[in-house]
Amino acid sequence: MNRPQLAHTLADTLPELAHEEPGTQFENPQLVAFNEPLAAELGLDVDWLQSDDGLKFLTGAGGGHAMAYAGHQFGQFVPLLGDGRALLLGDIAGYEIQLKGSGPTAFSRPGSDGVGAIGPMLREHLVSTFMHAVGVPTTRSLAVLTTGGTVVRQQGAVPGGIVVRVAKSHLRVGTVQYAATQSEELTRKVMEAAGFADAAEMLQTVTRRQFDLVAHWMRLGFVHGVMNTDNVALSGETIDYGPCAFTERFDSNISFSSIDRQHRYAFGNQPNIIAWNMARLAEALYPLLGQEKVNEYVGTVQSAWDEAWNHWIGQDFDGLNGAEDITTYNRDRGINGAPGPVFVPRNQMLQEAIDAAELRGDYAPYNELLAATSDPYNEKAGPEWMARPEGQLPYVTFCGT
Repeated sequence: MNRPQLAHTLADTLPELAHEEPGTQFENPQLVAFNEPLAAELGLDVDWLQSDDGLKFLTGAGGGHAMAYAGHQFGQFVPLLGDGRALLLGDIAGYEIQLKGSGPTAFSRPGSDGVGAIGPMLREHLVSTFMHAVGVPTTRSLAVLTTGGTVVRQQGAVPGGIVVRVAKSHLRVGTVQYAATQSEELTRKVMEAAGFADAAEMLQTVTRRQFDLVAHWMRLGFVHGVMNTDNVALSGETIDYGPCAFTERFDSNISFSSIDRQHRYAFGNQPNIIAWNMARLAEALYPLLGQEKVNEYVGTVQSAWDEAWNHWIGQDFDGLNGAEDITTYNRDRGINGAPGPVFVPRNQMLQEAIDAAELRGDYAPYNELLAATSDPYNEKAGPEWMARPEGQLPYVTFCGT
């Protein structure tokens, strides 16, 4: 059995942003969800990952790096955030492996334990798996582990949890914002590390990626819940599934996140917010762009959004009113000719499955829902009741910190 040989490309390329961390030793970590096909894609030894040494690797016992970044959180700029409960292990086969919930780092807030509750980690594993299955650019989850300890959250004492996340890149808008507070040289280094030759190309490309992504979210009724600039990946992948949910109806005002009290990130606000976030990226890149390039960019924003909207949704969506179930509409009629999934992670059934696992240690409902949403176009992948609307019931999500 073979331990993976990871490179440390991001930390080596941007040492100004990387803080080396020793990792945390957990007494009795247990694997509770494992994406074997993804492990095979990455060339990882599936058997070794499930061994005692593999579990230590997957919980960060060997250490890694926490990365610095800034961000606008609910509209307020914070000049230094960073990975307060995440650990970048390294990269392999063109993908970075990062742990979330693996213990405190140099960027942890005072009093933070750096560990997540198992429930939000299970949510990220299942929803990101579904999003990948329906073709939405997304970080993916390799595994979820319990830490062997407990954390106190909204439900009381629950098992601590870690999600092992895989991404093309963990560079984000907040990374550029942090670099911009330091120097033009560092901003340029981040730009080049993200694969761009100049700032204008970066701004245009990231904007197109993000508009395309959010239009696809809207098609599915996905509500991200925490679209802060530090949660916007330059790669165009969906990142950070903490308080996410799905609306069954095209209700612009619907918001599920317990921390989004002003409904800033409500379902219908997502297009405006992503445009606002791209304006913040333009601000951070301004020294490398200049006024003329910024003016050129501003002139392209509306057409870029219209193109994304028409690609994923088109005019059909205008007829979808608040009484219609989005998933049923997609499945029966399609949007722009694209069929919709049979199964989506509907809020109540996902929460019930998470509660069974988190509060009672019963993973059967979760695994049944995971199987259905991992193969969402196959009506035989799950029981018929999983494909039915639940109704727009009151629902609140928590990010797990």
